[in-house]
Amino acid sequence: CSDQAHSSVERAGLLGGIKLRSVKSENNRLRGDALEKAIEKDLADGLIPFYAVVTLGTTNSCAFDRLDECGVVGNKHNVWIHVDAAYAGSAFICPEYRHYMKGMERADSFNFNPHKWMLVNFDCSAMWLKDPSWVVNAFNVDPLYLKHDMQGSAPDYRHWQIPLGRRFRALKLWFVLRLYGVENLQAHIRRHCNFAKQFGDLCVADSRFELAAEVNMGLVCFRLK
Repeated sequence: CSDQAHSSVERAGLLGGIKLRSVKSENNRLRGDALEKAIEKDLADGLIPFYAVVTLGTTNSCAFDRLDECGVVGNKHNVWIHVDAAYAGSAFICPEYRHYMKGMERADSFNFNPHKWMLVNFDCSAMWLKDPSWVVNAFNVDPLYLKHDMQGSAPDYRHWQIPLGRRFRALKLWFVLRLYGVENLQAHIRRHCNFAKQFGDLCVADSRFELAAEVNMGLVCFRLK
């Protein structure tokens, strides 16, 4: 991951008992050449790089790692590419923001949090896996007392996570989609992005302030001069 990745990436490494390398970003973005060098160094040091996180909409500045570059590198070295779009992922319902997803076909997994920007109450995180069998096989512990007659007729999400139980979080997302519809959700996202642009322009016009990073989507990073 880049040095701009969310702290949850480090926490996942701690839970998994694996070493984490933070790769220096370029203008707050992870580039493919930097990821390539990090992987090559790990291999030279006798390590086995197997997982890389590409962030679309970083926490600090809403910067976008170059997925199109990092995906190529990850596929070349057989490294799992996970895309963290926790905040910005909701904006991809708007066609004008989907260019940030360039290279998504090279990703192995993708997540975003509808509770952050899609009017869904906490907590609701959506996860996509290119091949779910990798996760299911890793977590599958199937004792006799958990077997049932309908086993195999639908995805069993106790095999997708550490806990066995799981709340029906998808229901509230379904209700929001039914209540607002795609067009109203798109209008909600665009309204926030326009607010951010207007506020960014006000900061630039005021000699007391300056922007600390490029204004992206709904996030404005500014400071006193």
